[in-house]
Amino acid sequence: MLKTIPLGRNCGLQVSQLCLGTMNFGQPGRGHQGDWTIGLDDARPLFKAAIDRGLFYFDCADQYGLGASEKVVGALLRELLPRDQFVLATKIAMPMGKGANQGGLSRKHVIEAVNASLERLGVDYVDQLVIHRHPHGVPGYSDVPIEETLSALDEVVRAGKVLYLGGSSMFAWQFAEMQLTAKMNGWTQFVSMQNHYNLVYREEEREMNPYCIKTGVALMPWSPLARGILTGSYRGGFDGGSTARSQGRDRVRTEGLYRGEAVFSIADRVIEVAARHGKSPAQIALAWLLGKPGITAPVVGVSKLAQLDELVAATQITLEPQDVAYLEALYRPVENLLSIGHS
Repeated sequence: MLKTIPLGRNCGLQVSQLCLGTMNFGQPGRGHQGDWTIGLDDARPLFKAAIDRGLFYFDCADQYGLGASEKVVGALLRELLPRDQFVLATKIAMPMGKGANQGGLSRKHVIEAVNASLERLGVDYVDQLVIHRHPHGVPGYSDVPIEETLSALDEVVRAGKVLYLGGSSMFAWQFAEMQLTAKMNGWTQFVSMQNHYNLVYREEEREMNPYCIKTGVALMPWSPLARGILTGSYRGGFDGGSTARSQGRDRVRTEGLYRGEAVFSIADRVIEVAARHGKSPAQIALAWLLGKPGITAPVVGVSKLAQLDELVAATQITLEPQDVAYLEALYRPVENLLSIGHS
């Protein structure tokens, strides 16, 4: 069973040790992840199993399946649990269509996106609203003044449609600027940061992680298993994909995220350490992450019950210092993905 923990030091919200990412749930064939999407009936046993194992924190986004994921996630959670027994987050900012205002973080889109998400989810409020990127980091949209975004976010909180705010991938200076601007204006501040952090992408250790630890913001990394690289889904290189996801359209996205020369050498070490301890590579990679300072409820994705059980069990693993040092030794700095376009 997963433990219940506080979401950082700046709010009273309690969450499960792991957060279930829901990108792979929705309507098969709809959205950018359509070729490995799980529909409602096939998703139900996974949601039931997650709840039975103490996982009650779920992370969605309007862009996942262009709204289809929110519909499936909302329907299942309403079916399986009373509203006060699950914590539901969703994200906004990414384009939902070709219209001039169907994405970004303008006041217009913030208000419209929140209302649309609530309707699809079938709930009166979300526990957490996460901005999918910084207001200046959404491809194809103009640089919205951060004051406009922050005041609109505060408005949906004051309206009772959102309880807490979270951020996602951005530069640490951008996050600090947003937090301080919100504080100076009496607007709602962010309590969490969903950043890109795992054994083969550790650039967040430079600034974002220390900033969040210092200020009490919960770190809940996305892609903790590097989109399957750290589970052994790719053996030796991107040509070695062994799963539907690693062989499909998602492979292109994965290649764009992981450019370091040591990516697969590090993955091999994860496999080696796992074999030595009788664990799976996914468990070792997640245990490493959970052992880092400030980490709260990493966002994990599963498509099978066995994967869920592996990750739940990983929360009980404490790696020895020599194993941690061995896993980390090959890493070399890479260019921050935010500096070359879009993380």
